[in-house]
Amino acid sequence: MQIKYKEANIYFTSRGSGKPLVLLHGFLESSEIWGELAAELAQERQVICIDLPGHGNSGCFGEIHEMSEMARAVKAVLDKLEIEKVSFAGHSMGGYVGLEFYNIFPTMVTALVLVNSTPEADSDERKRNRDRATRLVKENKQAFVSMAISNLLTRENNKKFRKELEVLKNSAMNIPTQGITAALQGMKLRKDHTKLFAEYDGNKHIIAGEQDPVMDFERIKKIAATCKSRFKGFPDGHLAYMENTEALLNYLHFIE
Repeated sequence: MQIKYKEANIYFTSRGSGKPLVLLHGFLESSEIWGELAAELAQERQVICIDLPGHGNSGCFGEIHEMSEMARAVKAVLDKLEIEKVSFAGHSMGGYVGLEFYNIFPTMVTALVLVNSTPEADSDERKRNRDRATRLVKENKQAFVSMAISNLLTRENNKKFRKELEVLKNSAMNIPTQGITAALQGMKLRKDHTKLFAEYDGNKHIIAGEQDPVMDFERIKKIAATCKSRFKGFPDGHLAYMENTEALLNYLHFIE
């Protein structure tokens, strides 16, 4: 299914019935990453998977896709489905979008789950890295995609999940250059929502990988404690939906 947001088509799926759960993918991903988990979860509730702007089958609408605009695209999908209350589980960039959705539409959110994600804004160094990545994508998209995805896992798990990573890389190569650069710039400009997450008194969780190469496990653990969020550590890297599928599924089963 799809709806129009601004001049872009936004693709989504909805299956099952009951309390709605929105699953939001990360950067260089699409709603396809949730396939196995969504099918299982949909046996007991409504599960909505959305291709965020510029990713998957969803189009681009600007040179920068700010997290607030991605959140409004998600709201347009929920309006189409006539959903008024919803839980979110977002992987990496999807977590940023879920937090921004809560920032804009606070009365709609019943749960927030950050999967390999953080409420913090980019550091100055990370912002510079986003700009370098933007230049590299324009020069050699294939090299950027391969490097960026490989950097999300340990060397051992790059070997263990070689086939799955090739599928992910091939899918990411179908993302238009504008979709990649617009997301990079949107992430660079995102707000720091640590205080917002701390003040959220609903059902909130952070899931982190002990060997995540791009997000410091101990820092994320401290943020969870500061924000009074439930915290779950998995033993692997940045792709919990791939590396720890069964454990993540079991965890999400209990999200109201």
